[in-house]
Amino acid sequence: MLSPFQLEMYAHLIEWKWEHVTREPGNFGKAVYDTMFPEELAHKFPMIYPGVVGKLKEHLVKFPFRIHRYFDHVASSQAANINLFLPLLQSPNSSAVFSQLKPDFARLAADQLDGGFRIEFWDEGFGSLNDKSKVAGTDTDIAIAYYNHQNELCLWLIEHKLTEKEFTTCGGAKSPSKKTCHDCSKSFTDILANKDLCFYHNNCKYNYWKITEANLKFFANHSQYEHCPFREGMNQLWRNQLLALSIERDERQPYRHVTFSVVKHPKNTQLDATLEAYLHLIDNHPSFSVYTSADFISAASALNDSHLDEWIGWYKALYNL
Repeated sequence: MLSPFQLEMYAHLIEWKWEHVTREPGNFGKAVYDTMFPEELAHKFPMIYPGVVGKLKEHLVKFPFRIHRYFDHVASSQAANINLFLPLLQSPNSSAVFSQLKPDFARLAADQLDGGFRIEFWDEGFGSLNDKSKVAGTDTDIAIAYYNHQNELCLWLIEHKLTEKEFTTCGGAKSPSKKTCHDCSKSFTDILANKDLCFYHNNCKYNYWKITEANLKFFANHSQYEHCPFREGMNQLWRNQLLALSIERDERQPYRHVTFSVVKHPKNTQLDATLEAYLHLIDNHPSFSVYTSADFISAASALNDSHLDEWIGWYKALYNL
């Protein structure tokens, strides 16, 4: 069931594991996989860049976050997210890297969150989406706080993907608790007029459609959709965007501007169709952007920083760039 890109990356990552960590397989349930680490290495961060393991442990104490079920898989997107951003965020040259990619980025807001970042971020203490629980909820892989050129405090939400074929789809559309009154075949406009058509609104009391309605101009081409566009992969993009929009509008929040980006592996083209569809829905709104991990590596390489260069070599070898 693997795509050609997944097969290529899994084989490469297994070989990296064999060469740099161990040749021992691991278990997932009762099955044995070379893609998993053995139990004695589980949750000991064997796939994390050594230079940031200490900071990661500190961050987990300050802001405990849920380690993903597949964190000990060689293709863990959560681990890949940490490997891309923590070395950059710990560098004195972090602002110089990010400003090459994000024009409004003046400097990292090191006085916010945990030195300017938080992994698995959600609007804790505010809960504008009303969807957070022990088993569900919207969070973004990493949030970076920064000051723009007008010295305004801003927030950059980033969703990171490595080998995934698709973004997270709508759990409400597939829920066994869904009733006949919940109708995903209705148009975007129909659901706005009667939000109870959506399982998430009617059954779960999430604020997704309320926030969407309050930001309708953002979803500029919404009238073109004859059924709910958020049943499939656009669901995760929508929810992360709503998180950004709700934080920006919330007067209790300190952030003047909040943007959302996706960062993916440059060879992972399977996400492109969903990204293109979402960009059409929002008419290429500048508050949403797409990057590849290679974009960040290229920006860091331009600085000729010996510490960053050491990490860049490690990262490129691990993720086959």
